[in-house]
Amino acid sequence: MTQKNTWSDRFESALHPAIAIFNASIGFDIELIEYDLTGSVAHAKMLAKTGIISETEAEKLVAGLEEIRQEYRQGKFNPGIDAEDVHFAVERRLTEIVGDTGKKLHTARSRNDQVGTDIRLYLRAEIKNIQNQLRQFQAILLKLAENNVETLIPGYTHLQRAQPLSLAHHLLAYFQMAQRDWLRLADVYKRTNISPLGCGALAGTTFPIDREYSADLLGFEDIYQNSLDGVSDRDFAIEFLCAASLIMVHLSRLSEEMILWASEEFNFIKLKDSCATGSSIMPQKKNPDVPELVRGKTGRVFGHLQALLVIMKGLPLAYNKDLQEDKEGIFDGVKTVKACLEAMTILLEEGITFNRDRLNNAVNEDFSNATDVADYLAGKGIPFREAYNLVGKVVKTSLAGGKLLKDLTLEEWQQLHPAFESDIYDAIAPKRVVSARNSYGGTGFEQVRNAIIKAQNLLKSHSNT
Repeated sequence: MTQKNTWSDRFESALHPAIAIFNASIGFDIELIEYDLTGSVAHAKMLAKTGIISETEAEKLVAGLEEIRQEYRQGKFNPGIDAEDVHFAVERRLTEIVGDTGKKLHTARSRNDQVGTDIRLYLRAEIKNIQNQLRQFQAILLKLAENNVETLIPGYTHLQRAQPLSLAHHLLAYFQMAQRDWLRLADVYKRTNISPLGCGALAGTTFPIDREYSADLLGFEDIYQNSLDGVSDRDFAIEFLCAASLIMVHLSRLSEEMILWASEEFNFIKLKDSCATGSSIMPQKKNPDVPELVRGKTGRVFGHLQALLVIMKGLPLAYNKDLQEDKEGIFDGVKTVKACLEAMTILLEEGITFNRDRLNNAVNEDFSNATDVADYLAGKGIPFREAYNLVGKVVKTSLAGGKLLKDLTLEEWQQLHPAFESDIYDAIAPKRVVSARNSYGGTGFEQVRNAIIKAQNLLKSHSNT
């Protein structure tokens, strides 16, 4: 069996069957078919507007393209390897439907600017989808924060208990990470939303095309100013995968915390059955599969970013076949990010409960209020560094005696320094410790409530838009 020759009469024989399979991209670039059809409709209309083809021919082309769209949606259009790629598949089917007029669609267009247009249309739509998912993720984080302003949680540095926090403050940190992710995608969208259509293979075309018109039909905000750059640029795709990688970083960090929190050692959250699995051999187990999978899939998106950087780093201008390798990474990166955002949003909304008693007790079991003792002394006029060293001795003495700071008697406090008075106990009570950190952006309850109002307004403004 030999591959049908799809090229010009420059070729005397067909591709070797194995090379035809190796060369084909139809197995994955069929993902672009809706965008390919949309781009082709705009191109046909532009050809008619500029007089390159007649209005009647354009109408036939558009009708044929829309018929293919319906066939695909109904599962009736399933091109195989012999089509090589989605572009040839569509053109061949179009010619079957409308006859020789179908052969005019490729006038003033190359597969190079065609695929560049398709992938931008695809990524532009998916960026908006991911942004909407980020808003849903933020909404759940905000809801949890609203319900846990005065729920306390140990704060950590170096995975050692540092200072107590409002649980809402902790959750809102991820809200802010997601907001940066949303803004990054908005910025990537601007550089994705530029049309390469009309750049041709690399040098433009001799036909009197109207690039602005086709760009406007497709909703592009601008057109590429240089045809070489237009067909070979994949910066926007690299930027997207970079933004996607940062989304995964943030989801993975939250996943790591939830995995720890669900352990018996922490016991800060309980996993519900709807978002956990069991062990095949240990009947008591309840495993945090969702955050573990998110943590694992993060490397997958990182890999796609690295792969595309490596593809691009050595390519001379303009288009090279290497660029066929951009699509699978982009497609999988999009699907992975969307799946992970959906899973984490469901987990937060339906799959966990916070063990408030355990959380509130946890902040009474350590020395995370030590800084507040130093602040207390500094408020009495003692230089902070002197107070800091003194509190270190207090902690050392307490550890030796098997006590926490709250267990020291007033006499023991005053033996350490006469500035201590009975109000030291209020000063180091966990809720007072958290409430007192009222600097802008801090964990103080007043600041957290203000942050919640700002977050609510942000999401409202998005929904109104």
